[in-house]
Amino acid sequence: MKDASDPKNLIREAYRIEGITDGECRSIFMDWALSQPDPDPLPHIQVLLDRYGIDAPDHPMTVVLKQGLNRPPAAKRRGGRAARVIEG
Repeated sequence: MKDASDPKNLIREAYRIEGITDGECRSIFMDWALSQPDPDPLPHIQVLLDRYGIDAPDHPMTVVLKQGLNRPPAAKRRGGRAARVIEG
C-alpha cells in the first residue's frame, strides 16, 4: 500500500537506520521533498512527524522534519539600484 506522505518510504527507512547522521537525514529529506507531487509538502511533513517523531523525538530525522516545517521568508524582489548594490 502506497503512503501519500511517504510514497517511496524514504522517511520510514531513515528512522530504521541505526546511527544515521544529521547530514544523511537532510539528504534523505531533500530526496523526499523533490519526489513529492504535492506542491505544499507541509501537511505531509506534519503527518510524518506525527507518525514517527512522537516515538523518536531525539532522532535526527525528527529534527530535520521539524526544520522542514519552518518556511523560509518569502523572497523580496529587489529592482533598480537596490538589485545591483550589495549592502553591508
